[in-house]
Amino acid sequence: MSTEHEKMIEEEYSASSIQVLEGLEAVRKRPAMYIGDIGVKGLHHLVYEVVDNSIDEALAGYCSNIEVYINEDNSITVEDDGRGIPTDFHEKEGKSALEVVLTVLHAGGKFDKDSYKVSGGLHGVGVSCVNALSNLLVAEVHRQGKVHVQKFSKGAPLGPMEITGETDSHGTIITFKPDDSIFIATEYNYEILSSRLRELAYLNKGVRLNITDKREKDENGNYRRDEFYSTDGLKEFVKFLDENRESLIDNTIYIDTERDGVPVEVAMQYNTSFSENVHSYVNNINTIEGGTHLTGFRRALTRTLKKYAEDSGMLSKVKFEINGDDFREGLTAVISVKVQEPQFEGQTKTKLGNSEVSGAVDQAITTALTHYLEENPKDARSVVNKVILAATARHAARKAREMVQRKTVLSGSGLPGKLADCSSRDRDKTEIFFVEGDSAGGTAKQGRDRTFQAIMPLRGKILNVEKAMKHRVWENEEISNMFKALGIVPGGDNNADDEQEVSLEKLRYGKVIIMTDADVDGSHIATLMLTFFFRHMNSLIQNGHVYIATPPLYLVKKGKNSRYCWTEEEREATLAEYGSKGAHVQRYKGLGEMNAHQLWETTMSPETRILRQVTIESAAEADRIFSMLMGDDVPPRREFIERHAKYANIDI
Repeated sequence: MSTEHEKMIEEEYSASSIQVLEGLEAVRKRPAMYIGDIGVKGLHHLVYEVVDNSIDEALAGYCSNIEVYINEDNSITVEDDGRGIPTDFHEKEGKSALEVVLTVLHAGGKFDKDSYKVSGGLHGVGVSCVNALSNLLVAEVHRQGKVHVQKFSKGAPLGPMEITGETDSHGTIITFKPDDSIFIATEYNYEILSSRLRELAYLNKGVRLNITDKREKDENGNYRRDEFYSTDGLKEFVKFLDENRESLIDNTIYIDTERDGVPVEVAMQYNTSFSENVHSYVNNINTIEGGTHLTGFRRALTRTLKKYAEDSGMLSKVKFEINGDDFREGLTAVISVKVQEPQFEGQTKTKLGNSEVSGAVDQAITTALTHYLEENPKDARSVVNKVILAATARHAARKAREMVQRKTVLSGSGLPGKLADCSSRDRDKTEIFFVEGDSAGGTAKQGRDRTFQAIMPLRGKILNVEKAMKHRVWENEEISNMFKALGIVPGGDNNADDEQEVSLEKLRYGKVIIMTDADVDGSHIATLMLTFFFRHMNSLIQNGHVYIATPPLYLVKKGKNSRYCWTEEEREATLAEYGSKGAHVQRYKGLGEMNAHQLWETTMSPETRILRQVTIESAAEADRIFSMLMGDDVPPRREFIERHAKYANIDI
């Protein structure tokens, strides 16, 4: 690198670029305010904050490689080849810029428009928050030919920054170990991190992101590792999301432009499925609640397709109104916009509020889609025919849905006959168990606490909604009974901006618990239930109401000693403790093998049970996995099951 170039970089990105907004004190006291929670989500968010800094360097044009390591001790190392955090003296703070960035909340180059045009990260708290919540953080900066190192513990420096050597490289290496006195989850999940890095690779084409898990080696002694790199960006992302669906058109419609100073990138593909899968991002943040960019996209899509359909005469024989939902059925799309100063709103702060973005996206989609339809008449006809089919099915679904609504508790027709309700009406304290089979349902009714626990037995396997048209969903008796039991009015699909999304206002229970046998059939029923909730009651999951009960796999007895075991490892440890000679191991194949007291003690009592809350870390990844597990394509499903079989439980 030339001296002149180094000087230019130093002038434009140095200590003077780092602006200080406020202190660090509150982070350790109220960590959930800054990273969302102190569970699995918050633990992984620490990694995202550090990676976001590297992505910002990539967006500014200075970084092309990012390495993430999960180390043997469950610490994390993030390494990039960017400019390196500034290390010169910060006049206002009286310490190095590196120490300022790592010890002062909201200190960084992102607040200086000359340093970064656009920056990612939802909360903007940056690496200082990670430092505050780590037992140990080591920052190593390669910059201007020197290696600068500084160590911290729980946000405080363990000593001044030191120059430890010389280097020809440039970049930042952050290694941190989360504070286990704060986090209730301490194990990093490789799948969650790799999914996010894959997503970032698609959203930032030309940037290479790698992840290595040093906790795990294969039979050849190699660490588990994935490399993510995309040359076509969102075009490849949509193909990846749709790999288990049958395409309706040959091409992926791709738009990469800028309108009114807003870079807009969109890729879309129509398939033969019955669900809409639109994922939107602002500065790499997944805006799960949508916002103005999604509104602009939907408005332009509906208007442009409708105009083409009318002008071509294809709607002349259609006797009912076609609405926006119909134009989006079977659509997989990814929308990514870069906004200099995004304004987020909504319950989870993931809904874009910038009004100017709506018009920019609308213009970009209208122009590009109009050209595409004119130049690809065969594809255009296929899409319009799909729209007409969707509208016809929607009318049938509306009649079926209205029938369900008339039967719901809201219409005064009472609750399903099989439901054993609880006496409390306090939603925050009540829970409903959807139990596999009448036999286990009967045992659960005997073992429950009638005050706050309701039981709803399920008759066999519910409908696979992934492969069913919507009117079939609403006509299904088991699904109709589930709506009645929950007190929810059935709505449209899984889109938060959709006016027909289910309302949780009348939800009767705070916890909705799926309780099935710990075998293949039980897992299949649980997956069918989760697919239904994800596609048709998504807000139930997003608001944290859905749980999976975890019955024990074994009861180990020896003499007067007995212990329930939930895993193979627990069984082996218990046998080692008791001594295997004379010990009796009972394997529970189903809930029906337990009596009412055992079921209460192991699976239903809030004091002793293990409940797994169903969360969605990545909506795009969840969509892909559901379409793979519940769709028609067998090979990828088999490969997925074989790869994950050893984990026994699949986290979504």
